[in-house]
Amino acid sequence: MYCCNAQIEKHTIIILCGGSGKRMNLENKKQYLEFLGRPMFMNSVIVSEKCNLIDEIIIVTSPEDIKYVEEQCELEKISKVKTIVCGGKERQDSVMNALKSCSDGIILVHDGVRPFIKEEYILDGINYLKKNEDIDGVVIGVKTKDTIKIVNDENIIIKTLKREELINAQTPQIFRSEILKKAYLKSEEIGFIGTDDSSLIEKIGGKIKVLNGDYENIKITTIDDLKYLRNL
Repeated sequence: MYCCNAQIEKHTIIILCGGSGKRMNLENKKQYLEFLGRPMFMNSVIVSEKCNLIDEIIIVTSPEDIKYVEEQCELEKISKVKTIVCGGKERQDSVMNALKSCSDGIILVHDGVRPFIKEEYILDGINYLKKNEDIDGVVIGVKTKDTIKIVNDENIIIKTLKREELINAQTPQIFRSEILKKAYLKSEEIGFIGTDDSSLIEKIGGKIKVLNGDYENIKITTIDDLKYLRNL
C-alpha cells in the first residue's frame, strides 16, 4: 500500500485530446467533432472549469493542434488551464508528459472524447479520496451488463466470468499525485503498458476504489458511438 500523507496542495485534471480518429475514418479528429455547439473535448474542459474543487486544467493534444485548443479555451473564457502539452505516441506517453506539469496533491485523468462527464464524478471522487487515507485512487465505473466469455485462439469459449464481479472502467480516474507519478515512472522502467491509469497503480500494489458512474458516460470510440452522439 502506498499512501501520500503530505498536505494536499492542488487538484489538477488532465484532459487527453491527442487521438487521431483514424480508426473511425473521420476527416476531422473525433475530439474536435461538434457536441452541444462546440468541439467535443470542450465539454470536459467547461465542466472542470466550473467545478470549485478543480484548481488546474492540463490539456494534452497533438503539436499541430495546440493553437486551436488555445483558441477554443479563449473563446469559452477558460481561466484554469495551466498548460497545454504535446501528447506522445501512446496514451500512457501522453499522461506521462502531462504529469511533468502537475502540482502535488490530487490528479484526475479524463478522456477528452468522453463528453458526458458530470461534476459529481469529480466531487465524489476527490472527496472520497480525501476522506479515506488508505485508498490510493478512485475509478468511476459501471457494472457490466453483458455476460463476458474468455475464448481461445479459435474463438472457442473456455470460461464464463462472473458478471457481478466485472466493472466497465470509465474516466475520470482520480489519484494521489505521489503514487500516480511513482506508478508511471515504474511502468516506464519495466516497460509495462496498461490499458488505463489505474492498471499502473494496481501493478505496484495500490488500492483503488470504484465509484458508480453512469452508462451514458461513454467514450466516443466507434461509429456507433458517433451515431449516438449525433442523435441526441
